[in-house]
Amino acid sequence: MAGKDIQKLHDFLRESKTYYLATSDGEQPRVRPFGTALLFEDKIYILTSREKEVSKQIDNNPKFEISAMNTSDKWIRVSGVLKSDDRIEVHQAMLEAYPHLKDMYTAGGENTHTLYMDELKAVIYSFTEESEELDV
Repeated sequence: MAGKDIQKLHDFLRESKTYYLATSDGEQPRVRPFGTALLFEDKIYILTSREKEVSKQIDNNPKFEISAMNTSDKWIRVSGVLKSDDRIEVHQAMLEAYPHLKDMYTAGGENTHTLYMDELKAVIYSFTEESEELDV
């Protein structure tokens, strides 16, 4: 069950527009920009392609970390595990939230890989304020 701050985490990621997702490729960390964050059924989902290396890395090791900075000079670090959920309802909700992705992905398509964040830890940091651990 999601904590009371799941909406705050979602809003922070959406406000940031781009966040950086870190995964591992064997012994090598990999980081890349992402822009999807969908709050659906009290879980935050992301979208990628099953053909991308990031999808394969998550399949091999679902642990992740995210870092993002928003417009008020605060940044967030999020860690947890990513779990696949390829229900058509999730695909449809993601594509409605990000209609520009409809050229690349289809609801129910074999290439469409939606994942939700689980076992979350999220902390918001600031240069001028105390850090805030979210209840997610």
